[in-house]
Amino acid sequence: METSLQSSTPLPAAARRGFGIYIHWPFCLKKCPYCDFNSHVREEVSQERWRTALLQELDHYAELLKNKGGEGRIVSSIFFGGGTPSLMAPQTAGALIDRIRQHWPARNDLEITLEANPTSVEAGKFAAFAQAGINRVSLGIQSLNDEDLRFLGREHSAQEALKAIDIARKNFDRFSFDLIYARPEQDKQVWTQELEQALAEGTEHLSLYQLTIEENTAFHGARRRGELTELNPDKAAELYDLTNEIMEKKGLLNYEISNYARSGQESRHNLTYWKYGDYIGIGPGAHGRLTLSDGSPLGTKMATRQHRAPEIWLDTVEQAGHATRTYSTVSIAERFEEMMMMGLRLEEGISLKAISEETGDDFTNRIDHSRLKQLCDEQLLVLSDDKIRATPSGRTRLNSLLSYLLT
Repeated sequence: METSLQSSTPLPAAARRGFGIYIHWPFCLKKCPYCDFNSHVREEVSQERWRTALLQELDHYAELLKNKGGEGRIVSSIFFGGGTPSLMAPQTAGALIDRIRQHWPARNDLEITLEANPTSVEAGKFAAFAQAGINRVSLGIQSLNDEDLRFLGREHSAQEALKAIDIARKNFDRFSFDLIYARPEQDKQVWTQELEQALAEGTEHLSLYQLTIEENTAFHGARRRGELTELNPDKAAELYDLTNEIMEKKGLLNYEISNYARSGQESRHNLTYWKYGDYIGIGPGAHGRLTLSDGSPLGTKMATRQHRAPEIWLDTVEQAGHATRTYSTVSIAERFEEMMMMGLRLEEGISLKAISEETGDDFTNRIDHSRLKQLCDEQLLVLSDDKIRATPSGRTRLNSLLSYLLT
């Protein structure tokens, strides 16, 4: 039986679509050349100070929700991201999980995910994380080819990656791992072999990302200097189609642009983002979305953002009890746009009822009908009586599609 909590004020629709807690651990052993995440290399990290500060910020948000119409929630997922949160002491993860359970009731099937890199995976440490309450792990494998791992700036070998997968399999009921493809000069045969090797490991969830060059990364500088040439976009598109074909044959469906899973094995935490549910974000640079009951049917949606710099974040929490840099109200128009940007990533699309519950208006009243018709005629979007969704072709060009549709 699922835990429930009575509230005098009905929860806004977003809060009923899921309530996740994201905890950001900003430290890595090394900064990867493709990474633009808020991650930092430090020689020494005080586990005790960071544990205390993360608990303080968690307490701050629990009090905020209690005082501002945010009661009645049930936690559906916890996600330790980074950075490399497997560098965190298992005791820290356990303390945070325990504190979350003290503040809120949780679903009986609460999903608690830890991101990990093979270089920080030890059998004993994974057993300790499982004992602390982690029940799902996501491994940053990125490649099963040693030459490509060196190109990607990874610290582990292919053999170490396979060992980490084996340790994860023995310690957790659910595990996933990431691979990066469409690497320079990668061809169909090489990618097919690597993908089939990955599938042979028995995971029921894979995250498969095409290599993209982000600003302010080492790869961005290398491309600017002419030292790196990306794979031809047409060849990258062919690899995407090949990936979908192979994964579908193996029973792992492309439920989100870069994510594949057997039915029931999707990342529940990430589904909260994509379905535009509510979530708290704590730790340096973490973002959050919280819909607060204000007496109106739609509630007030708040966007939160933490200080990015780890040391400033830590000092601020110790002095003020939290390090939230901004609280800003998300307008109804912005809520609609965010919901479209997130929900059209999903193969299932967005429920028109959910759009109405979030915005107080019908979907078709917020869209230029001629542009919508054009995108449907070009078989990039499909509009039915109950949902709007992007076709596989539409999802491959989602950014430009959204730019056109929402302008």
